[in-house]
Amino acid sequence: YTSVLPAIESVGGIEFIKGIGIGAPNGNYYTGNIEYAPNLSWQGVIPVTKIAVDIFNVPAAITNDANAAAVGEKLFGAAKDMVDFITITLGTGVGAGIFSNGQLITGYNGFAGELGHVTVIPNGRLHHSTGLRGSLESYCSATGIVLTAKEFLQSSTVASVLSDVPIEQLNSKIIFEAAENGDAVACKTIDFTAEILGLALANFALFSAPEAIILFGGVTKGGPVFIEKITSEMKKHLIIVFKDSIRIIKSELPESDAAILGAAALWWHHA
Repeated sequence: YTSVLPAIESVGGIEFIKGIGIGAPNGNYYTGNIEYAPNLSWQGVIPVTKIAVDIFNVPAAITNDANAAAVGEKLFGAAKDMVDFITITLGTGVGAGIFSNGQLITGYNGFAGELGHVTVIPNGRLHHSTGLRGSLESYCSATGIVLTAKEFLQSSTVASVLSDVPIEQLNSKIIFEAAENGDAVACKTIDFTAEILGLALANFALFSAPEAIILFGGVTKGGPVFIEKITSEMKKHLIIVFKDSIRIIKSELPESDAAILGAAALWWHHA
């Protein structure tokens, strides 16, 4: 409440607020709850929209934060003129939102589009909170990229500038910068990440035939070369009717804005 109050006061008070939209990990549009979010300290089922309505006495709705980002991209960003597209958030985790025939896909239980938890390497890396092995998020999130770099550093026999970085300070930004300067371990890390992400995006594309896959989040700061690597890897796994018809592009909205704008529009759609 205290964190939201300044925003409410800045527009003149609660009487000027038409509704509240919330984007959150494992936010369920149908129930209004956050349910068993693996990356939050909250445990179990949290009735977030009920809490918001009880406090503010205005309509409220919630959805998965990645779905909110897809809605924001559709209304205000690169997907304004698209009816079929997928958004992929590459940040601390990997989230996704899928639009098909102009509609956000939510599934029967509200949790469709959890593409970050799709298995890309059977019996692969253990995910820290879900207990799954080999999930996309384990490798292609910012956290996953750092884990890959650490593994390559341990097995590498060549010098790397990454070795000079205190292990607790190593992050994806440093790895991308090192790769731009030709560091062998950093380049190997980025190539490996692009291979896995390209494979996953090809599988997603074959499912829903999107016009474009829109990437956003901190990892996209890897720049155009990283996008080109991902695109090249994706095409290796596509049948010919898909190869030149699907673009991989970056969001047109500043980081985080897509999810905020999409969440803000939720209450109206919910009503």
